[in-house]
Amino acid sequence: MKIALVNHGCSKNLIDSELMLGLLAEKGYEITLDETAATIVIVNTCSFIYDAEEESVRSILNLINMGKKVIVTGCLPQKHKEKLKKALPEVVAMLGTTDFGKIVEVVDKIKGCLKDSGDEGATSCILHNDYISNITHKPEYVYPENIERQQITVGASSYIKIADGCNYRCGYCIIPQLRGAYRSRKIENIVKEAKCLAEKGVTEIVLVAQDTTSYGIDIYGKPMLTKLLDELNELENISWIRVMYAYPSMLTDELINKFATLNKVVKYVDIPLQHSHEDILNAMRRPAFDYEVLIKKLRDKIPDVAIRTAFIVGYPGEKDEHFEHLYNFVEKMRFDKMGVFKYSREQNTISYDMQEQVPEHIKNERFEALMKLQQKISKEINETFVGKTIPCIIEHINNDGLVVARSQRDAAEIDGLVYIDTEKSVVPGDVENILIKSSDEYDLYGVL
Repeated sequence: MKIALVNHGCSKNLIDSELMLGLLAEKGYEITLDETAATIVIVNTCSFIYDAEEESVRSILNLINMGKKVIVTGCLPQKHKEKLKKALPEVVAMLGTTDFGKIVEVVDKIKGCLKDSGDEGATSCILHNDYISNITHKPEYVYPENIERQQITVGASSYIKIADGCNYRCGYCIIPQLRGAYRSRKIENIVKEAKCLAEKGVTEIVLVAQDTTSYGIDIYGKPMLTKLLDELNELENISWIRVMYAYPSMLTDELINKFATLNKVVKYVDIPLQHSHEDILNAMRRPAFDYEVLIKKLRDKIPDVAIRTAFIVGYPGEKDEHFEHLYNFVEKMRFDKMGVFKYSREQNTISYDMQEQVPEHIKNERFEALMKLQQKISKEINETFVGKTIPCIIEHINNDGLVVARSQRDAAEIDGLVYIDTEKSVVPGDVENILIKSSDEYDLYGVL
């Protein structure tokens, strides 16, 4: 019996997917990346915003229509268990965000039902509620340290989840309810995993959590990201270490110094600020201080740093003057990378019942204005690299021979790429010095 998995959502979800596949592989189940060839398909879902839920549901329906036995895991059943059971009775089982360790038990039951039916396509194996795992109502994330991830994609870089859950209560965010309280992994376990990834040929490790800068505070009594970076920086065969999802008030001078001085830590700071105006930040329950001072400090202390951020437009109560403040802030700060999200009204969040909900057409206008501004800024910044030689990590080689790479300034899957014309033989994962010949709004073009 073959089992496939379809992953939706963030890099943290991807790791949970790979852990489930690792558990199944350890028990002898055959894993395939082709869901059409599988009997059972696991859909690991995202429920962060409404659009993500829609995408997950479309995927589930498509697989049901293909006649697959569908197990739904992750954020969607954690958030909508009863509604989901009624809306999609064909789903054979559901697991919440922290219940993925039960995946083998669930698959064993489905396998037994299919075997008893004598027909893998039998409708009698649409399982009853007795077979739907109880979803933990108070999720508590525990990383299964004894399981090797069955990686869906293996390339030059790989994510490492250093913690999960969140202790903050941002006004727009459902994550603490879906993932539970902040839970860190031990330093020695993270270092061990990084060594294993290096042995597989990974040369860039990307540290992820809901908030990486709070790492260790729950098990060591204080933030320990600086200590973790020190230890990872000593590993052989790892060229780059990238840190994602920093929390603005947790970027201490000590941590900034580590970004500046550790040779393997890329000079790239991902710090979702969400807004610039004090009124909106307070309404969001986010740290409200002068972010301009923080950005200046990062640029002063970390030479050639690339700063990525993200903002939300259309948060309840955001007036024209609040958006103008944000627009002017972005124009002045000239972020190297930036994402913009339209506020999504999610039930069971503080902002759901707030007055002054912003009309959708105004959200769209503000989104377009901010993205157009950032596109111009990004183009101008990229043009400054023409004629320079910069280190780039080789991602892959296209069928036409064009080499695809990334600079230290670019995180995998979300930032730009460097396209390289070369006669030299290159190996994915290697770091090469590339002469940049041209650029556009998001990508660079060079030669080796």
